[in-house]
Amino acid sequence: MIYGDRHTGILVQGATGQQGSFHIPHMNTYARSVGGRGVVAGVTPGKGGQEVHGVPVYDSVRAAIAEHDVGAAVIFVPAAAATDSIMEEAHAGIPVIVAITERIPVHDTMKAIAYARMEGATVIGPNCPGLISPGEVKLGIIPAHLASRGPVGVISRSGTLTYEVIHELTRAGIGQSTVVGIGGDPVIGQTFTDVLERFRHDPATKAVVVIGEVGGALEEEGVASTDIPVVGYIAGVSAPPEKRMGHAGAIVEGGEGDAASKIRRMEALGVPVARRVAEIPALVKEFL
Repeated sequence: MIYGDRHTGILVQGATGQQGSFHIPHMNTYARSVGGRGVVAGVTPGKGGQEVHGVPVYDSVRAAIAEHDVGAAVIFVPAAAATDSIMEEAHAGIPVIVAITERIPVHDTMKAIAYARMEGATVIGPNCPGLISPGEVKLGIIPAHLASRGPVGVISRSGTLTYEVIHELTRAGIGQSTVVGIGGDPVIGQTFTDVLERFRHDPATKAVVVIGEVGGALEEEGVASTDIPVVGYIAGVSAPPEKRMGHAGAIVEGGEGDAASKIRRMEALGVPVARRVAEIPALVKEFL
């Protein structure tokens, strides 16, 4: 429970769009199953006064928070509107902003994240699946049926790989404290370092799985910054150099950021790194 809990009221930007209206009932079904508040308000300019699956819709974030206690926002708006949405939520004082939207221009992301930080808000994403604290809160699109409550945190750059890893952990009887998809773009709000620091102060978390991918050095920087037990996994061992992969942040250049060098550096820091997803539960159990 490092970004919210069952008492967190959720606002959805883009509530009447295809993605927003699809995921609101999933978040609220989960909230009801754990006795949580779930999505209390939606925002779509020009659609104020409507409802989406029983959730009232407002024209602006300010109008929504005047009527509801909101502790987190989830963004499903198109890329062209995402920057303004992040800044509107930050300006309104919402402390946690989860940006699911992909293909936001990098410069726009930089501007939005810098503004959010200035306003004291935390941005997760963009281009991410959000997060889930099993038994507490779901902010985003992570399938709740894959997760189970327990002592292991998960941080990932990849959406679908996150689902595979938490499914393997759950099948092995290893529950999760919080699962955070930080996003695959070159610029993201919360890095591995940021989330690991939150996990380090979370009494419910005893170990963390870091799921990285080729490109950059965020994984190594993260594990070097913490003393909490970490198990690593790096996707893209067979990725060819100088080729941009599925995520905008996944590019290998000049021997930096390829999977083999990441694995070597993480192991040099004392972090066991699984070569296959199926190996992760056994490595985690050694810390538990």
